[in-house]
Amino acid sequence: MKLGISSYTFTWASGVKDYLPRVPLTPQDLLNKANELGVNLVQIADNMPLHTIDTGQMEDLIRIATGKGIELEAGAKGLTRDNLESYLNISEKINSRILRFVIDQQDYKPSLEEVISVIREAEPELRSRGIILAIENHDRFTAMQFLQIIEKAGSPYVGICLDCANSFGAGEGFKEVVNCLAPHVVNLHLKEISIKRKYHMMGFDIEGRPFGEGLMPLEWILSTLTPECRTAVLELWTPPEDTLEETIIKERNWAKQSIDYLRKHIKE
Repeated sequence: MKLGISSYTFTWASGVKDYLPRVPLTPQDLLNKANELGVNLVQIADNMPLHTIDTGQMEDLIRIATGKGIELEAGAKGLTRDNLESYLNISEKINSRILRFVIDQQDYKPSLEEVISVIREAEPELRSRGIILAIENHDRFTAMQFLQIIEKAGSPYVGICLDCANSFGAGEGFKEVVNCLAPHVVNLHLKEISIKRKYHMMGFDIEGRPFGEGLMPLEWILSTLTPECRTAVLELWTPPEDTLEETIIKERNWAKQSIDYLRKHIKE
């Protein structure tokens, strides 16, 4: 399993709505971050959308990645037929063997049947290009519904991007999600969290942490996965500090701390 980073490792530096840094992180900057951290995999996701960069920038990205020996993975959201086709083309250009997709976007929340239809229609194209579609468990659907998507697709070119924490948004804990989806995981999103009661004891706060300081059962999760899980990328839910500049520094420090920790546990 190859360890890497994502554009969601440096979410604040890339730009969060209403909190944009003066100079947001670019895909090329992300390659430099990977180099500094000593990893050779970068997943560029929807917070740094690849379809918005021009041909020259794309060529520069590919050239720099090749020169640094960094493998690229594409990520997107909004699983429509057109968007999937667009990102298959992008994946082919950057030689991304795994295409991670979040199904929903703000104005698009398809039914389970619509999702299955889009994927089954695209399966011959996935197969012919040798690209594996990795559907991320992301909030709205349950683990059993994601399993249904995979089983209905019935293809080795459709799998799961397993996020360690997202399914709390669907009312599910990580153990039931991992037990359900582990056999189909092709890409892992590594995300450390803490869960603490609110001061008044009525409710909980789920918050990001650097790896080694939270409650994610990393060794157990890794032990459940099959060799079909080819890549694992760090994502961070970094709680903000008083200023954006302080938050970006914190995010950078957490990235280094987490990669140092994960490198001891993930054998490439």
